Amino acid sequence: MITCSYIDITLPEVEALRQQPSTAVVDVRDEWEFEEFNIGGLNIPLPDIRARKAELLPYNSLIVICTNGVRSRVAAKDLLRQPEFQHKTIYHLHGGLIEAVD
Repeated sequence: MITCSYIDITLPEVEALRQQPSTAVVDVRDEWEFEEFNIGGLNIPLPDIRARKAELLPYNSLIVICTNGVRSRVAAKDLLRQPEFQHKTIYHLHGGLIEAVD
């Protein structure tokens, strides 16, 4: 069995990678958190990630982010468990958006 893994990246790497074609930033925080502060991208709260996975299928690379990196790590692992995402590149913002407001 092949084990797929996500790639930890930093906030400056998010900014560079998000410019690549077929790449989406997926913010897995709750809607109110996204409205309060965000760096753009799709807002798909963690509890909705499976129900809304069709929105992510057009992209080859996904950058999953949250406040401190905990929820986004859960989302990245969950996406990689699903067959339709195992051939996609999944990035995870290590440390979360807290880096952005320091």
